[in-house]
Amino acid sequence: MLPKDGDYEILKEYEAAEQTSRTYRFDRENSRIKGTYNEYIEAVRQSVYLILNTERYTYNMFSWNYGIELSDLFGREKQYVVPMLMKRIKEALIQDDRIDDVKDFSFEVKGGVYTVNFTVVTKYSEVDIEGVSFSV
Repeated sequence: MLPKDGDYEILKEYEAAEQTSRTYRFDRENSRIKGTYNEYIEAVRQSVYLILNTERYTYNMFSWNYGIELSDLFGREKQYVVPMLMKRIKEALIQDDRIDDVKDFSFEVKGGVYTVNFTVVTKYSEVDIEGVSFSV
């Protein structure tokens, strides 16, 4: 049945509800889901970990905006890898609506393992991320 003229209202203004940061807590040691995070900073910290450990464009279950591109960095020289990692970490993380910026990078390189520390600027606070390792 079709509506009659004047039986409906067109919404011109509406407010989109912002999603909460409440998320399932992933226990990395045991590869299990254990409860939820109610704390904003820990939820962001976990999101950063998951994004940076997912290769972009590899898994059909994720949007092409999710993850980081690392495959073309394997075997490249340090002078190329370090600035590209900075750029790609930032590109990957700002896809999350809670994250506004990524700054204060520091790198430690041993062999082909790059260990990165940085600060994630969110809408409500800054979160220090330490010891993220990439083998490239």
